[in-house]
Amino acid sequence: MTEQHGNGRHGNGPTHGLKHYIDSARWFGGKGRDWELGDVRRVGTLPGSTPDLTVVIDLAEIAYAEGEPEFYQVPLALYPEPQDRLGHALIDVIDTGDRAVTYAYDALHDRAAMSLWLEAFASAADGKVTADDLAFHRVAGHDLDTEAHSTLFTGEQSNSSVAFGEDSLMKVFRRVTPGVNPDVSIHEVLTRAGSDHVAALYGWLDVVDETTDSTIQLAMLQQFLRTASDGWELALASVRNLFAEGDLHADEVGGDFAGEAARLGRALAETHETLAEHFPVSVRSAEEMADLAAAMRQRLANAVEVVPALAEHAPALEATYEALRSLADVPVQQIHGDLHLGQTLRTVKGWKIVDFDGEPSKPLHERLQPDSPWRDIAGMHRSFDYAPRAVTMTNLASEPEQAEREQHAYRANEWSTRNSQAFLAAYAQHDLSDSEQTLLAAYVADKAVYEVVYEARNRPSWVDIPLGALARLARDRMEAR
Repeated sequence: MTEQHGNGRHGNGPTHGLKHYIDSARWFGGKGRDWELGDVRRVGTLPGSTPDLTVVIDLAEIAYAEGEPEFYQVPLALYPEPQDRLGHALIDVIDTGDRAVTYAYDALHDRAAMSLWLEAFASAADGKVTADDLAFHRVAGHDLDTEAHSTLFTGEQSNSSVAFGEDSLMKVFRRVTPGVNPDVSIHEVLTRAGSDHVAALYGWLDVVDETTDSTIQLAMLQQFLRTASDGWELALASVRNLFAEGDLHADEVGGDFAGEAARLGRALAETHETLAEHFPVSVRSAEEMADLAAAMRQRLANAVEVVPALAEHAPALEATYEALRSLADVPVQQIHGDLHLGQTLRTVKGWKIVDFDGEPSKPLHERLQPDSPWRDIAGMHRSFDYAPRAVTMTNLASEPEQAEREQHAYRANEWSTRNSQAFLAAYAQHDLSDSEQTLLAAYVADKAVYEVVYEARNRPSWVDIPLGALARLARDRMEAR
């Protein structure tokens, strides 16, 4: 199971192809950091593989110049001959000796390889099937369409998803960590509880990894919501409608989003309620709240090193975090952990919430910890702020007039405020207490600091969006003192 490839490499040849493939992948989270490819070990071969097509799962170690190593999953379709139809997905040509080579392709692009995944899940029925240490698990209640063709989704960031016709969707976790992935465990609980706000879980794939002596979850199979609309795209459409009407307010435009924001707020509230019924609920002491404040301050300090422009807002943000020290007995529970409009889908039956694996930059043990529901609410607030700013960036000319900038800023604030308030009112259904307002302010600031670092490393032209939000938060904080 832990077969090595040429001293931890693919075959006996170089790994330039694999390193380039990982470095250029959208899902690779190490961009901007110095790293080398370490050991590449094979954790399993899919059942149904033949000499003409062997489908394997490799784990590639990413060794950073600074920090702990990470492991990324690389599913490969191995062929003894080149496959013209997969030329775009070629990762490496492996020297296997005696003048023979193997052509290694990204398996997710290969329908023949993907059919082996689907067949393996189907064979598990209601239970578990193990093959070469790969364990395929199934949740009862749905018969898979094993004749469905696969389609790889594009544009994703931290994972990869493959649709099987209109029947099911498989998410392949790219950066993997020993232990239970919350996306699997939470979906399983919500599915068995009959929640209306998630796509039903059909199954998952894991492996007992001898190197780490623990289970690593590799993929999950769930209901494919084919006709669903992406929440982020719906929000952008609403903003464009507003910007197209120069003399109308947000509540007067045909594409007003406030009703949907309210329905999304109720969906999140009901999801949190279900999670609280099936996962442990506890409270944070005053000492633990002080630790939370210190952790937020440290993240801010780290972010200032990456984006020095943050420094001018640091005193006000630190004061926002320090206010957490006045709180005690704060309820915490299982939450989403990385909620924003891009993690929501609007279906004919209402809103669905997806991707419960938490914030990608955090280690798994942190993502598994209970947290305040206000972190999820803060994530949605930041997303409602992002949508109009993103449209503004694409709508404005490279050097807009001052009046045009002010008009867009005014309308962006109007849209953001209206929808954030509608969402919050529907979620809470009461006026917020002082402690709730303190929690929300701190979590919003913490999320915006994370966004600044993310944008600086991945989309530098967008960094002004979270920087502007932090400037407004800092100004509001100073005015309130």
